[in-house]
Amino acid sequence: MTELRTDRLLLRQWTDADLEPFAALNDDPEVMAHFPAHLTREQSDANAAHIRAFIDERGWGLWAVEVVQTGEFVGFTGLSIPRFEAHFTPCVEIGWRLARSAWGRGYATEAAVASAAHGFGELGLDEIVAMVEVRNIRSQNVMHKLGMTRDEDGDFDHPMVPEGSPVRRHQLYRLRRDDWKGAA
Repeated sequence: MTELRTDRLLLRQWTDADLEPFAALNDDPEVMAHFPAHLTREQSDANAAHIRAFIDERGWGLWAVEVVQTGEFVGFTGLSIPRFEAHFTPCVEIGWRLARSAWGRGYATEAAVASAAHGFGELGLDEIVAMVEVRNIRSQNVMHKLGMTRDEDGDFDHPMVPEGSPVRRHQLYRLRRDDWKGAA
C-alpha cells in the first residue's frame, strides 16, 4: 500500500482510531454544507470501510491525512473512481474532506498536490478530474491552485444527490498530465 509524505502531512491507510474524528467531521454542519446531509456514525463508519477496502484493493485511494508533527487525523485526500456513470466517466477523481480545525492551513492543497503527483507519476494517469458543488468556493480555490481548469460544458447534476437538493448541481474540473508537468 502506498503512503505519501509531504513536509507536514502523512497520507496513509485508515486505522480504527480515525473513525471517531471522521464521524465528527462528517457531522459538522460547516464541513458538510455542500453535501446533501450529515452522516450518521454508522454511515461514516461504512464510508471509511469502503475507502479502506478500495485502498487495500488498489494500493491507493482517499488516504487518511495525518499531521506529522502531532499525529492528528484531520480528514482525507486522494484519488478515487466515481461510483456512478456520467458523461465524463470512467475517470479518476481527486478529492478531499478536512475537519474545520484543519482549514486555512494549506493542508488540502498540500495533500492534493502529493495525490496528483502520485496519479500522474506512479499511476501513469493522463487526466484527473474533480467535482464540486457550485457554491463550494474553498474547494474551487484548491482546484485552481492545482492548476485544474473548469470544463464548463461538463457541469452536471450529481446523480447521487437527490433531485431538488440545493447541492445537486456540480462543476467539473480537469487536470491533464501535460498541464501538470507545466505547472510543476
